[in-house]
Amino acid sequence: MVNGDELKCHYHGWTYSCTGKCVSVPYMLPDRLLGGVRAYPAREIDGLIFVFPGDPALAQSRLPGSLGSSQRKDYKTRRVNREVACHYTFMHENLFDMNHQFMHRKQMGSIRARCLSCNHGENWAEVEYSFSRAAGKPSLAEHVIVDLMRKRRVAKKDFSDHMRIRTDYPNQNLKVWVGRDIQQSSDPVLDVWLGYTPLDAEQRTNRTYGYLSVKKPRIPGFIHAVWPFVTWFTENIFREDKDIVEHEQRAHDSQGADWNNELFPPLRALRAVLARCGVPMKDSDSGIAGLGLVSLGR
Repeated sequence: MVNGDELKCHYHGWTYSCTGKCVSVPYMLPDRLLGGVRAYPAREIDGLIFVFPGDPALAQSRLPGSLGSSQRKDYKTRRVNREVACHYTFMHENLFDMNHQFMHRKQMGSIRARCLSCNHGENWAEVEYSFSRAAGKPSLAEHVIVDLMRKRRVAKKDFSDHMRIRTDYPNQNLKVWVGRDIQQSSDPVLDVWLGYTPLDAEQRTNRTYGYLSVKKPRIPGFIHAVWPFVTWFTENIFREDKDIVEHEQRAHDSQGADWNNELFPPLRALRAVLARCGVPMKDSDSGIAGLGLVSLGR
């Protein structure tokens, strides 16, 4: 538990200062206290606690900004928190590559994704897509997330929505706007912020966490009434993504290396960012390589 600048163990009540020094053990005299533990810079952002296990001098510069639209009252938000049996880079690639919409055809019909642009820098990569429906009908959840925000004069069969996915290493953000011109609607109808933390020394599992935020329609209370359908829909999408990235990890392990011959330019750019940033930490035995920020959740 946290009490001011002190952290107290819930099990035996040992208390530590923010520097890691042991300041109290209930059943020992003050002169018998142990030295303490290693301390790490920590910061709460939008309900999540982030710990920086790298060089403390770099901690401030590595902090993420706001976590999507999770704190806005005009959005309804659900928390994402699950363990996935794959290396965290598979998660980055899965979200970044919308050509895999074919896999979700049972959930959302046939969606045609067209890559509009791709940009990248030293520690970031961004890709933009437009979407149109090739076949099938939208689910109720899609109708809530997207169609209710569409301008009435735009026929649903002619829609072309806009998605932007950005990796700011080590985190990712996905935003969807209704219609072709996102400048006319600065607020996305869907805003997803995700982080991935390795859970083992071999980095074969990760904790995927974050927020999924949906813009509330103008109909009062409607989003709350249909929220179970939104949850059901998004959980099915996550389940399919989880299944395929875990298959990718098993294929990688059975082959002993990455034999993929990646052709898609945005993924090639993303892989370069991940390879450049995801280098092992030389002065740590934590087994966490390159991530810098680790979320403990709340």
